[in-house]
Amino acid sequence: MVQICGTVESVVVTTTPDFLIIGGGVVGTTVALNLKQAHPDAQVTLLEKEPGLGYHASGRNSGVIHAGFYYSPDSLKAKMTRAGNIAMNAFCNENDIPMNHCGKLVVARDENERQTLSLLKERGDANGVPLTLISAEEATAIEPRVKTFGQALWSPTTSSVDPKQVLATIAQKATALGIDIQYDSECTAIRDGQVHTRHTTYTPGYIINAAGLYADKVARDLGFSEQYRILPFKGLYLYSDEPVGAVKTHIYPVPNIKNPFLGVHFTLTPDGHIKIGPTAIPCLWREQYSGMDNFRFSELMEIGQRQMGLLFNGGFDFRSLAIEEVRKYYRPHLVSQAATLLEGIHPSQYLRWGKPGIRAQLMNIKTHTLEMDFVIEGDSKSLHILNAVSPAFTCAFPFADRVVETIKELTR
Repeated sequence: MVQICGTVESVVVTTTPDFLIIGGGVVGTTVALNLKQAHPDAQVTLLEKEPGLGYHASGRNSGVIHAGFYYSPDSLKAKMTRAGNIAMNAFCNENDIPMNHCGKLVVARDENERQTLSLLKERGDANGVPLTLISAEEATAIEPRVKTFGQALWSPTTSSVDPKQVLATIAQKATALGIDIQYDSECTAIRDGQVHTRHTTYTPGYIINAAGLYADKVARDLGFSEQYRILPFKGLYLYSDEPVGAVKTHIYPVPNIKNPFLGVHFTLTPDGHIKIGPTAIPCLWREQYSGMDNFRFSELMEIGQRQMGLLFNGGFDFRSLAIEEVRKYYRPHLVSQAATLLEGIHPSQYLRWGKPGIRAQLMNIKTHTLEMDFVIEGDSKSLHILNAVSPAFTCAFPFADRVVETIKELTR
């Protein structure tokens, strides 16, 4: 039902959708689509604060479709990434979205990292991921320029795609089903179960919070996220001027499995171009893409204070992480890190920075640690997707299924 009230100068529309999703990223849009498919007669409304989709993380991520071997078998990420890989491949094939099925090599620099390769292989096996532990000679047969210590992991099902094209296609399907996508609709307040934007007041039957960098703030307005806060990290890629085909596959280092970042690596775009990165540089406010973009003093104080606390009381080595990541602003340093993975890499080949993205990383303020897994909270009135960082793009379809099933359980 829609009601219009107010003067000509100030018209406020009141509407009562069955489901209201806040945030039009890939997760929010896929949740909207799955909700409508599960409840064909329901009115589903999606609020997006920007004039279009993909302005933030969902349009700025690497586009890598992960295989699912980094994550411990008991995690949501492990359960969803393999299924997400299959579902995303099927979706792209059905909708003629170009993909680069280039696979991925994970390489080691020393004996300790080679042992971690074995751990990743065990995780991949437990998660049902096609994965092979291969010799250095077999690795160079796949990519002649690769550097690795003794062995490497070969992941044939890792690929890449244009994330904005995927998001646009999901949105088209959502609109075709009758989902109401409202652009330029930033939430200005949430009170007494009502969600307010500048021109509309929504009184929904159920609220789904997929607000990304602001998910914790929306959740707190509805009584959730008591022990969690978003800590933003900026990701930058450097693009190579080497020709298409100069590198044949994604090349990743062995990650530090104690933190959620995968280290500087080589990524192939859907059309075969090369980029290196990303960084994970701590931001001083939530949408600090460049310079003073989107500056908010209150966020500077909040996030700055949290970062200062982590320097002295972190459950992980935030100081070392921050110092190392800030160093990656220096282009030759970033290139030198990438050069440990591949022969023939020179700073003169890497001159163009890509569009930065910001990771909405969730932190537990009680333990002072970064959350490694997806985090969802909710009740019979609202559900909050608090930590949907990488590989959330890969996991979008099974993740949305999980959200829809969780709402069913919470509203019985």
